[in-house]
Amino acid sequence: MADQTLNDLFLHQLKDTYFAENAILKALPPMMEAATSTDLKTALGVHLEETRAQIQRLDEVFGLIDAKPEGVECKAILGIIADGREVMEEFAGSEALNAGIIAAAQAVEHYEITRYGTLFAWANQLGLEDAAALLKETLIEEENTDDILSDLAETSVNAEADD
Repeated sequence: MADQTLNDLFLHQLKDTYFAENAILKALPPMMEAATSTDLKTALGVHLEETRAQIQRLDEVFGLIDAKPEGVECKAILGIIADGREVMEEFAGSEALNAGIIAAAQAVEHYEITRYGTLFAWANQLGLEDAAALLKETLIEEENTDDILSDLAETSVNAEADD
């Protein structure tokens, strides 16, 4: 529709991200349970708590723009989560399982980094400084989680999977 604006797009992307975060909240516990690395379980557990806080921040952003917190189905995150489940099933019991879980988790993180980076930029463009600050906080957490997972893969998990 020709009359839609960046504000409309921002709201749509916010709803997409809200759906994604709630789907991720449900996907993390099975990943934690499947992981055999204590460090990986811990990292996923920390991110589970961060995800809860990120959903609360999204609720705040919705409030700042006078919109109801609700999601729209995000086929992308559903596909990424389904791919992760497939890897966990196919590699269950193998030395490569933890590396596969990290790869799946990083696919989720990279998706979230793109979404929060875009939402942050759009919030700034729209003059939504308070919303931008909340979105930036989450963006930093997502980038940090990605770095933690990379470090874990590179310092131990990938080598264990190669044995």
